[in-house]
Amino acid sequence: MPDLFIGGTWTGAHGGRTREIRCPADGTPVGTVDEAGPEDVAAAVGAARDAFDRGPWPRTPAAERGRLLLRVARLLERDRAALARAESLDTGKRLVESEYDLDDIAACFRWFGTLVASGDGGRVVDTGTAEVDSRVVREPVGVCALITPWNYPLLQTAWKVAPALAAGSTFVLKPSELTPHTAIGLMRLLAEAGLPDGAANLVLGSGPGTGAPLTEDPRVDLVSFTGGLATGRRVMAAAAPTVKKVALELGGKNPNIVFADADFDAAVDHALTAAFLHSGQVCSAGTRLLVQDRLHQRFTEAVVAGARRIRMGGPFDPDARTGPLISAAHREKVERYVAAGIAEGARLRCGGHRPDDPALRDGHFYPPTVLDACTAAMSVVREESFGPVLTVERFTTEEEAVALANDTEYGLAGAVWTGDGERARRVASRVRAGTVWINDFHPYVPQAEWGGMKQSGVGRELGPSGLAEYQETKHIWHRLTPRPGGWFS
Repeated sequence: MPDLFIGGTWTGAHGGRTREIRCPADGTPVGTVDEAGPEDVAAAVGAARDAFDRGPWPRTPAAERGRLLLRVARLLERDRAALARAESLDTGKRLVESEYDLDDIAACFRWFGTLVASGDGGRVVDTGTAEVDSRVVREPVGVCALITPWNYPLLQTAWKVAPALAAGSTFVLKPSELTPHTAIGLMRLLAEAGLPDGAANLVLGSGPGTGAPLTEDPRVDLVSFTGGLATGRRVMAAAAPTVKKVALELGGKNPNIVFADADFDAAVDHALTAAFLHSGQVCSAGTRLLVQDRLHQRFTEAVVAGARRIRMGGPFDPDARTGPLISAAHREKVERYVAAGIAEGARLRCGGHRPDDPALRDGHFYPPTVLDACTAAMSVVREESFGPVLTVERFTTEEEAVALANDTEYGLAGAVWTGDGERARRVASRVRAGTVWINDFHPYVPQAEWGGMKQSGVGRELGPSGLAEYQETKHIWHRLTPRPGGWFS
């Protein structure tokens, strides 16, 4: 069956181009999908434009849009097992992680469905006279280009699709060319839920061949992109000539600050999760561990011991605790960062080489790696390797901890561990990041905004602000008793 979804119809790619998808855990074929090109992108944007300008979805009452999103949430729960399996085959991540993701994905659709169904009559503006009804209302932004990454394919898609549809916008989705199958599954569920033709469109393909013409198309009103900083800059530049709205989430180098009075066992446990969940392929991964001097030796030794115990394996290995990297090229990139860190003076404490287990030979595995004696000047500390590499830095004072945490061009997330509540709040308020956890790492809820400061991006996903990204505000001034103004009388 064809894999592109354009104007409510499943279709093949122009010219018959295809791409084979292989599981990163062992290289086995997962499937072959259609590969879109500029002609397919143009057709998808045209379908989304027509659906927005002339179709029913933007004019569907908010309560009805909300009910459709709630139906999608129920369908996601129904198909949880199949979608989780497809996600794990594409990404190589453990099945249990994909199952957790599916629960969060359904919760995202449910939350935005409930939010928009509650209605919004606009903000009444007091003009000082009863003769005027003045209010500010929100309307759908229009046609949205949604470009999503490979690490959390369906979750990141849900963070964009749910608010876009809740707002009444239409969209063209381009998932990563490496992990397309759950995006295909979501399109089927949207159609089953009753979404009008053309409101949702799917194109599969590479960034240059598919993403670039999508961001450049003048018929697109907004581009929402999640991915790397370099690509995000190109997306912003491509959107500039037509002055599109842009929402970008571009990753980070996220500090995990541990003071000497922190709960030791909890901080060690979360430091491992912060750095090595999904083999570090997480935009908010706490890969910069900042430890107070007098705790440094004991804490680092405990983290190293824990990292050595983490077992690698494929998505369906019940004993595995982490999986492979997404591709051979990505593993080579991570290896280069580790080698550069060692050359710059970092001390390798564990990991740092490909596993010699024959069972892992055919996958893109790289072990949890800890580099000690790191400084903020090292490339492995400053640049996002997006792999299972934890760098350890030392600090003495609270002021130094804050300075180190902020010594980065990124500002997505961070954490502070301490038994002193006042200090925790002080440090959290001074760390320049969109999310700061205190005595925790990684949790999020759809009710709370997610996004970065500095070069971690612009705009927010989730929360009420996540809905607002897909809306425009309009001021409507209604004089209830019209009469001549007399200005030129």
